[in-house]
Amino acid sequence: MFSKNKPKSDVDTEQHELLENAQKRIKQKKRLFSHFVIFLIGSVFIILINKIFKQWESYDWYIWAISVWALLFLVHLFNVFVTHKFMGTAWERKQREKLVAKQKARIAEIQKEIDTDFPVSNFNKKKEV
Repeated sequence: MFSKNKPKSDVDTEQHELLENAQKRIKQKKRLFSHFVIFLIGSVFIILINKIFKQWESYDWYIWAISVWALLFLVHLFNVFVTHKFMGTAWERKQREKLVAKQKARIAEIQKEIDTDFPVSNFNKKKEV
């Protein structure tokens, strides 16, 4: 348990990445389900509060409160199930590869400018003279 020689896992980086993505996805769905349960309990609570205070106020404000909360829940649902498909791990990987390619191209361009402005062969020739 406390030994210094811990067994190394045979999980390569791709499997580790897949496992992390699966854990993130599970966490997203778990939070969505929690949001739904809290939405249901909160809606009942809001309706009860409105009924209790109905004797002083005739306006049904709970409809607006629940409607706004339902809209926020639908946005959450959309983000978890729809947006994740379009902007999931494959999309992130493509974006990362594009940015790395742009950075490499920019570095090559700067290196080319440096090589043309300060050629190494001329520098060595000046030292020899």
